[in-house]
Amino acid sequence: MILDSKIPEGPLAEKWDKHKFDVKLVNPANKRKYDIIVVGTGLAGASAAATFGELGYNVKAFCFQDSPRRAHSIAAQGGINAAKNYQNDGDSVFRLFYDTIKGGDYRAREANVYRLAQVSVNIIDQCVAQGVPFARDYGGLLANRSFGGAQVSRTFYARGQTGQQLLLGAYSALNRQIAYGKVKMYPRTEMLDLVMVDGKARGIVVRNLITGKIESHSAHAVVLATGGYGNVFFLSTNAMGSNATAAWRAYKKGALFANPCYTQIHPTCIPVSGGYQSKLTLMSESLRNDGRVWVPKTKEIAERLRKGEITVNDIAEADRDYYLERKYPAFGNLVPRDVASRNAKLVCDEGRGVGSSGLAVYLDFADAIKRDGQAAIAAKYGNLFEMYAKITDENPYERPMRIYPAVHYTMGGLWVDYNLMTSIPGLYAAGEANFSDHGANRLGASALMQGLADGYFVLPYTIGDYLAKMPYDKVPVDHPAFLEAEKNVVDINNKLLSINGNRTVDEFHKALGAIMWEYCGMARNAEGLQFAKQEIRKLRDEFWRDVKVVGVNEELNITLEKANRVADFLELGELMVEDALHRNESCGGHFREEYQTPENEALRDDENFAYVAAWEFTGVGNDPVLHKEDLKFENVKLTQRSYK
Repeated sequence: MILDSKIPEGPLAEKWDKHKFDVKLVNPANKRKYDIIVVGTGLAGASAAATFGELGYNVKAFCFQDSPRRAHSIAAQGGINAAKNYQNDGDSVFRLFYDTIKGGDYRAREANVYRLAQVSVNIIDQCVAQGVPFARDYGGLLANRSFGGAQVSRTFYARGQTGQQLLLGAYSALNRQIAYGKVKMYPRTEMLDLVMVDGKARGIVVRNLITGKIESHSAHAVVLATGGYGNVFFLSTNAMGSNATAAWRAYKKGALFANPCYTQIHPTCIPVSGGYQSKLTLMSESLRNDGRVWVPKTKEIAERLRKGEITVNDIAEADRDYYLERKYPAFGNLVPRDVASRNAKLVCDEGRGVGSSGLAVYLDFADAIKRDGQAAIAAKYGNLFEMYAKITDENPYERPMRIYPAVHYTMGGLWVDYNLMTSIPGLYAAGEANFSDHGANRLGASALMQGLADGYFVLPYTIGDYLAKMPYDKVPVDHPAFLEAEKNVVDINNKLLSINGNRTVDEFHKALGAIMWEYCGMARNAEGLQFAKQEIRKLRDEFWRDVKVVGVNEELNITLEKANRVADFLELGELMVEDALHRNESCGGHFREEYQTPENEALRDDENFAYVAAWEFTGVGNDPVLHKEDLKFENVKLTQRSYK
């Protein structure tokens, strides 16, 4: 299979404008003849569905939540990047492009990233027009703050609730189209299969999560905006319902899955506190603007601290190691997430971690409060401090926060071309569901940017180019392809319900998460990955022999929902391990212990691995087929990343 990324010819800065002119258009009077399905209603899905409706297409939007308002995008805290250069501090479209390419450790497409930087400025205008209450400076202009991997302030924010406010904007736009009748909303409905007719995506099969009814929906194109797959690790900062089922079932129908091993471990999360925990909580990266990260200088002091012989306030300034500031003086505490996470692991592995488990470092605001006053810090981060206090019962104004890395975001996803179309004609993937813009490591505040760029500004052009070549004919849902897909869904549900084993779905999910975290988490090596692959296969076999799924299909059955999702995670986990095993280099969030510099930094192998790894499904338990899309860098020079 030849992967054609369909990147337009011409200078980097002109590709998108030229492409927008070259794409075919659908006459406004003809748009009403086309149906589009959008699965997922977070920032990417809601913005896409709203814009399609505004353009005149007939849209069906699906989400498993009880409202689009509850999509996981709402949890994003810190902000959204845009190259507005309001600070006049040297920012530009090219600098945002460069920072993103470098931050992703040179494993992203130049053309996609440059387009993202270009449309970033439009996103802010769009959101302001919708009433998103971005923070403003004393002169009334929108305020900015800094995020990791950048030396300029380009992050727009709404206190620590940026995702919530952006989603409210997109949700309002979506509701406007629902009210006009252009978008029909299907909440509490989960996609369980993709339907293909004549090699093209022509619909989906869904399960009504309240009644259990299995039904089909037909369309001329399908957009998956279903988020990432971090919950394969069981413990992550993702909402507990976040899952990979829609993308994974599309993969099993022929869509290629790209770079699945690229997982972002976020450095600032509240540490794990016990074996019964089912979710981790993110503390926004924006806190690293003013908070200082440190651990005790020696493991002896750290040990006394863990034993309770001293408190954090007993540790003298000279006995504190601000290791990020020491190792990376140019970026300090605002190094990219992969770098910050690896360094937190390193100091904890040295025995200098804090907290009862020793798996935590401090994020300290004492200096910031002394400098700016508690009121100023509360104005910036008050809701985050309150959240931390409620979860830990510790006052972060009086003692440092304890933080530790946790699974947060997945840079891998369905392979898409420049038009965001997967390898299946008519099937698109947007936002975190695709792999396209972040390489091996996403910079902070770039996820919201990509979701809204895809939904508001990219898909509305590119999907029209596809539909303009499609006949108006609709495929009826009694077509044999729909009936076969429905039968497949029913068979899987019946099989899950009939096993009646002894172990719960969560037990299997936890066991998978433990394998993934230990062998395919922050650090990996070939021996561990080989072991993990065999362990996952064994666990998957046990799942299909011994899982206990109670209840029936024809009712609200959360256990059955979870079982479907965990069954897919058990297959996806193996693909992630396979991808990590084949990539004999370290880059971004993929850190192979065999490939590191003397300073413990990721050591890339550009000669042999400067490509997108796109995997083709060949059957459960069979090794997938690897396809490579070579990455060409014509506007940046590949160098060893340095933030020193």
